[in-house]
Amino acid sequence: MQVQAQARSRSIPFFKYPAVFQEHAEEYLRIFGEIGNRGAFILQRELEDFERNLARFLGVKHALGVANATDGLLMAVRACGIGPGDEVILSSHTMIATAAAVHFAGAKPVPVDCGPDHLIDAQSVRGAITPATRAILPTQLNGRTCNMDALQAIAGKYGLLLLEDAAQALGSKFKGRSAGTFGAASAISFYPAKVLGCFGDGGAVLTNDDNVYERMFQMRDHGRNRHGQIVSWGLNSRLDNLQAAILDFQLKSFPRVIERRRELAGIYNARLSELPQLLLPPAPAGDPDHFDIFQNYEVEADERDGLKQYLAEHGVGTLIQWGGQAVHQLKALGFEGDLPHTDLVFQRMLMLPMNMSLADEDVEYVCDRVQEYYRK
Repeated sequence: MQVQAQARSRSIPFFKYPAVFQEHAEEYLRIFGEIGNRGAFILQRELEDFERNLARFLGVKHALGVANATDGLLMAVRACGIGPGDEVILSSHTMIATAAAVHFAGAKPVPVDCGPDHLIDAQSVRGAITPATRAILPTQLNGRTCNMDALQAIAGKYGLLLLEDAAQALGSKFKGRSAGTFGAASAISFYPAKVLGCFGDGGAVLTNDDNVYERMFQMRDHGRNRHGQIVSWGLNSRLDNLQAAILDFQLKSFPRVIERRRELAGIYNARLSELPQLLLPPAPAGDPDHFDIFQNYEVEADERDGLKQYLAEHGVGTLIQWGGQAVHQLKALGFEGDLPHTDLVFQRMLMLPMNMSLADEDVEYVCDRVQEYYRK
């Protein structure tokens, strides 16, 4: 009885935000002191170092630090010449920021269905193309990269641009190529809960196109070129130098972080794959074309709400992504129509804890409670 009581009193929050700082607190304080004493807060050496190291890590020509991934997506869309009269196809299973970037560029976001892996469905993309379609903007979701062969084939056939919302996918790969490096431009996020996260908002834009890079370079700093001259309309969207230094420090151990998350996903898969009530994400080694980093561990579950409540009663935090609403379901924003598979996914999806503060025993405990719920 005592063992059972201890198990039921265990607390496993969905994400431990203090742990983001506490794991390397001494090093972070050193970085803060060094930069603070130099007064090096905006567009300094540390940002340039991080941008160079990030580009090298991803195998992309240009990486540019920006204030957040939403700004980054807007810059990417605008830098590619997308604007009024254009339509951009995107997955409805994404953060509203993806659609907002298209909207604030003056174009029309067109949400389509997701597939069994919760990523954009290529067949739905084909069915949404009209004479006004200018680009496809897939979201590399939950740390998994889409089947980019299929999307590139569609883009090539219809003469469309390909952009990427890679906010959740830094380090994820498809056929050995990193998320964020397939299209004309992409954006990634450094929100604290991301696999590579800073201590506030932060992001980066990526591109292999020199002209697109130059336009985004100007756009992030009020339209200034490399000589400090204002030559275009721009934003104030610079990644703070302190955040860049923190991210550059974390990038050194990033491969180990990814491998640890894949280990945790392996435990979930081994323990839960036999439950008929669950649909799990692909296993870490389940598909040689995909290398997933497991930003999130999103399952589909029978009796989802009951399971969520049961886990909460036993100290396990879970989350339903995007507040439980897909983009096409946001009727207040003018979206209409149904997307059958996405609607079904949003009735069933649930994210289990997945972060670096978890011990193996924590994941085992979560799995025990999930199995216990369905046995009841």
